[in-house]
Amino acid sequence: MEPSRDISRLIEIMAALRHPETGCPWDIKQDFNSIKPYTIEEAYEVADAIERNDPEDLCDELGDLLLQVVFHARLAEEQGLFCFEDVVEAITRKMVRRHPHVFERSEADTPDKVKAQWADIKAEEKRERAARRAARGLPETETPGQLTGVPRALPALMEALKLQEAASRVGFDWGAAGPVLDKIEEEIAELRAEIDGGDRTRAADELGDVIFAVANLARHLKTDPEHALRTTNTKFRTRFAHVEAELAAGGKTPAEATLDEMEALWQAAKIKPRES
Repeated sequence: MEPSRDISRLIEIMAALRHPETGCPWDIKQDFNSIKPYTIEEAYEVADAIERNDPEDLCDELGDLLLQVVFHARLAEEQGLFCFEDVVEAITRKMVRRHPHVFERSEADTPDKVKAQWADIKAEEKRERAARRAARGLPETETPGQLTGVPRALPALMEALKLQEAASRVGFDWGAAGPVLDKIEEEIAELRAEIDGGDRTRAADELGDVIFAVANLARHLKTDPEHALRTTNTKFRTRFAHVEAELAAGGKTPAEATLDEMEALWQAAKIKPRES
């Protein structure tokens, strides 16, 4: 089977991989749950390629992510649930519905108005979905409320931002970053008290409060905390690599060096030209 620019060829390839008699033994064994981790991993690899500004890798990783969509759709088709074409139809319908300012008539002519309109349309879609579930005799997925629709399966940091954004839409929010900094300091004091008290369970709970408050600060600073942390992770990699290289030049490994030696090299790495 030859490569192709046609999406139908990818769908055919996945069908061939899943063929119960002539397909790939590994692919045949998979189900929604078993490939779920790969789907998440591929999404992160797309993000990594973007952050590294590597268009060749981005193209490759987007293909891997697309394969995951086709894989899930094939599993669903085999079970008579839906097919890839249904996925395409669903997302095109959703995009048209959520952009009346493009495809119909709408007064949403600024980014803020578009965002508010998007939220209203999503809320209506959720009400309709709840009605369809009720008609089929299915229970509510969660108690209706302002936070309904923030998926619990999101990475915790992203979930925190989504929860804060949802609460902010009804006025449950600070108006500036200053009070959020005060809240962070308050949470740190509570964390310190639990650490001093030796209660690890309560300390872990307070640590979560600190992280939640820091995520809120990032939101007020209009900064993506995930991106900020990834930038710091990259900085840490670079600086620690400098520590390792300097130690190696002196015939040592990190395990053979003292903390003071490594700290001195770390400080030297910090005054080098800032990583781009």
